[in-house]
Amino acid sequence: MAKEEPPSTTRDLQELQKKLSLLIESFQNNSKVVAFLKSPVGQYLDRHPFLALTLLVFIAASAVPVGFFLLLVVLTFLAALVGVLLLEGLVISVGGLSLLCVLCGLGFVSVAMSGTLMVSYVVVSSLINYWFSPRPLMQQNPSGECQLAMKSADFEGLYQE
Repeated sequence: MAKEEPPSTTRDLQELQKKLSLLIESFQNNSKVVAFLKSPVGQYLDRHPFLALTLLVFIAASAVPVGFFLLLVVLTFLAALVGVLLLEGLVISVGGLSLLCVLCGLGFVSVAMSGTLMVSYVVVSSLINYWFSPRPLMQQNPSGECQLAMKSADFEGLYQE
């Protein structure tokens, strides 16, 4: 069995090398990679492989912290949004109930004032009509009969004024 292992391992390594060369070839033939390699930054990194590898490791290593930071930002934004919505809902509810109470109070005060003004108007107008109505003054005779105290000429003078 020890003699059979090396040929199969060699065969597996050759297959892996073929797959890896196909993968590298597909990357090199990709239009975006070709466009990047023709750019000045791509040409510089092609001439300095250590810097390219350092940049690749840095990007790969920084993906996790940047991802956590973005997740924290999104969660904080959502929490603030929900908090603002809840707070705004509370403020609108309390404000709406306060407005309802104030409007009910104003309605009651309006009805009470209208009733008071209406009663006052009726009473005052009745009193004014009673006090200032043009009616003849009557005098009583000792015999008990009523006589008019004013003559009709006096009434004509009152209406002319």
